[in-house]
Amino acid sequence: MADPSAPPEAARLLAQDPLAAELPRRHMVMNLGPSHPAMHGVVRSRVELDGETIVRIDPEIGFLHRGFEKSCENVTWTQCLPFTDRLNYVSSILNNVGFSLAVEKLCGIDIPERAKYIRVIGGEVHRICDHLTMVGAMALELGAFTAFLYAIEARELLWDRIAEQTGARVTTSYTRIGGIERDLPDGFLVKLGETLTRVSELVEEIDKLLTRNRIFIDRTQNTGVISAEDAIDYGFTGPCLRACGVAYDVRKTHPYLVYDRFDFEVPVGGRGDNFDRYAMRMEEMRQSEKILRQAIAQIPAGPVILDDWRYVLPPKPAVYGTIEGLIAHFKIVMEGIQVPPGDAYAYTEAANGELGWYVVSNGSGRPYKLHVRAPGLPILSSLPHIIEGSLLADLIPTFDSINMIGGEVEQ
Repeated sequence: MADPSAPPEAARLLAQDPLAAELPRRHMVMNLGPSHPAMHGVVRSRVELDGETIVRIDPEIGFLHRGFEKSCENVTWTQCLPFTDRLNYVSSILNNVGFSLAVEKLCGIDIPERAKYIRVIGGEVHRICDHLTMVGAMALELGAFTAFLYAIEARELLWDRIAEQTGARVTTSYTRIGGIERDLPDGFLVKLGETLTRVSELVEEIDKLLTRNRIFIDRTQNTGVISAEDAIDYGFTGPCLRACGVAYDVRKTHPYLVYDRFDFEVPVGGRGDNFDRYAMRMEEMRQSEKILRQAIAQIPAGPVILDDWRYVLPPKPAVYGTIEGLIAHFKIVMEGIQVPPGDAYAYTEAANGELGWYVVSNGSGRPYKLHVRAPGLPILSSLPHIIEGSLLADLIPTFDSINMIGGEVEQ
């Protein structure tokens, strides 16, 4: 049993050697979030620090949870679309497309060719918007404010085109089961081509500011490293997996819509660090522009939605002028489309990786079950593995580069 009269440890050390005395210390526990710039909004991380070194980190989600699945179970299939917008609210068309493909698979329907191209065009524009947001935020939080301004200027230009295409800038609710909500406005494709030229110039400016910038390289290279094997074990997909050297892209491996008609490359990294994850976004923006210019050149004329009143609202003249159109309109609005009973899984390449949709129908006009395999959740779950043992400062570019989107992670 210790002698209660013995001096404290610090005093004992001080008596032995005043110059070598070391005060007792313990780990500091600090909360980042749930409202903190480093956490990008409503995520809380409990960080245990030994000086500036992260000993343990515990990311806690749930502050943004909105009950996506239960909300969808209480509305019609079509009314689920605004909810899908708010999963990844920076690239909502990609969510719309994934959900619509899953329901269309369950219904056994194929949409018109022009609608497929328009879905690709909207999705790839939003993919660039998503990557610009990630690159801009990462640059800003490492002190590169100018690069952030270039990224936001480019994103605003593309959001102007999205607003012309869909009627909304961010949460678009643009697709429909059986096609899309509206055709492209007159002159849209020409204007989009001009916008892409300006966006490409801004992306190259960002590249000049960051890619060979000594400070940016020192903060991102060899930080936030994860191996390809570990990334696969955690369930990585998208740019974060490709940064590890795994060339998996759903658009290439399992083509959907009309992606098999385009010539584009799948960039891969080698180190699996923060710099590679940044570089993946930069190159994927160039590849998305390549896809878009091919889609603009190839897009055919024709309808943009099925002419099948079981799944699609009748045109207004038929609703106002025929009893059949009026009844079809009423039943779809009030009861929802009658999706055949069964289940289906569809997956697409969203901005952050593989976005999977599992839908279950009991034959009624509302989903019996709807689950989303969001790409961000498994990537976020790897954060302790990636960052523990690193400096607190390394958490900033790491959290940026995994591009956690609260809406899809928490659903």
